Amino acid sequence: MSRYTVEQKLKSAAAFLIIVIVLPYVVSVFANGVDVPGDDSGSPFYVRVGIPDTEEADGVAEVEWTEYLAGILAKEMPQDSGEEAMKAQAVLIRTQIYRNLAGMEDKILTESYLSKEELRKSWGAEDFEEIYDRYVRAVEETDDTALMYGDTYAWTPFHQSSAGKTRSAAEALGTEEYPYVAVRECPLDKESDDEIQVFTFTYDEIQMLCRDFLVAAPDNEQAKAGVSFEDLEITKYDSAGYVSEMRIGQTVCTGDQFRDALSLPSGAFSFSEGEASDDGAADTVKITTTGKGHGLGMSLWTAQQMAEEGKTYEEILAFFFEGTELRKDIQETELF
Repeated sequence: MSRYTVEQKLKSAAAFLIIVIVLPYVVSVFANGVDVPGDDSGSPFYVRVGIPDTEEADGVAEVEWTEYLAGILAKEMPQDSGEEAMKAQAVLIRTQIYRNLAGMEDKILTESYLSKEELRKSWGAEDFEEIYDRYVRAVEETDDTALMYGDTYAWTPFHQSSAGKTRSAAEALGTEEYPYVAVRECPLDKESDDEIQVFTFTYDEIQMLCRDFLVAAPDNEQAKAGVSFEDLEITKYDSAGYVSEMRIGQTVCTGDQFRDALSLPSGAFSFSEGEASDDGAADTVKITTTGKGHGLGMSLWTAQQMAEEGKTYEEILAFFFEGTELRKDIQETELF
C-alpha cells in the first residue's frame, strides 16, 4: 500500500471522527439554538430591575431571575402557605411579568420584591435557608410555566380574600376582554383573617378624601356643601356583592373610586350612622367592609384552603381562571 493511500485513509478516518463528534452538536444548535445563561446550561439568568435606591447610576440593578420571582412571592404570601398555593401564585406572577414584557422596549422590570438580604433580616439567619427554600421550590417547580388564553398571556389578578365570591371583570371593568376572570364561589373566604372590618370617618373626612371626583362632577356643589348620612347611598351592587355604583349627594361614583379614596380594604361595604354627638346629631359614619382586595381573579385565602384539601396548583388555577391553559414550554430568554 502506498504512503499516499495510508495518509488518505488516516485523513478520512479523522474527518469521520470529527463528523461523529461534532454533528450531534451542530444538529442540536440548529434545532434549539446556542446555550445562553438561564437555559439548561445551568448558568444563572439575570434580569434588569428598576430599583430607585440602588447604587447603580441609572437606577437599574441586575437580579438573578429565580431570586426576583421568589422575592415577589415572599412579599405576597406568608411563609406558612401551602406548597401548591405558592406554586399557583408563582405562575400568576411569572405570567404577569411575561404579559408586561410584551409591551416593553427597555425590558426593565418594575415589580418590587424582597431581596435575600431583606428576607434574612426579617426571618433571622437561623431560619432563613429553610424558609427561603420553600419559595425557591415554588418558582423552580413551575419553571417556564405561564397561564395562556389563546395565544396571549392571561391577565392574572389576585387578592387576599373575597366577599364570598370573586368578581367578574366584565362587571367591574366593563370589558369582555377577560371572560376567564369571572364570578367564583369562595365561601371559605368568610373565615379569613380580618374578613370583616369596621372603619369610622367624619363627614368632613369623607368630603376631603373624595374631593377629586366631587369637584370633577358637572355639578360640584357637593364639594362645597357638607356631606351627611343622607348623602351617602349605595345604588348598585355587582353579582359578587361589591358596590358598583354609589351616590355622594348629587355625585355618582363607583365603589372602587370610593374604596381607593378612603383606602378601604375592599369594595364590598355598607354604611351605618356613627354615635351621636352632644347635640344629638351623628357627625360620623361607620363603614363595614367584607374581604381584602379588589376581588378579581384568584383569592389567596381560598387557594390556600384548596391546597390544604389536596388540590394541585393546576387545579387551583383552573378553578379561578376557567378557559385558560397552562403552557409549560416558555423560555425566559426569548422574552428578555
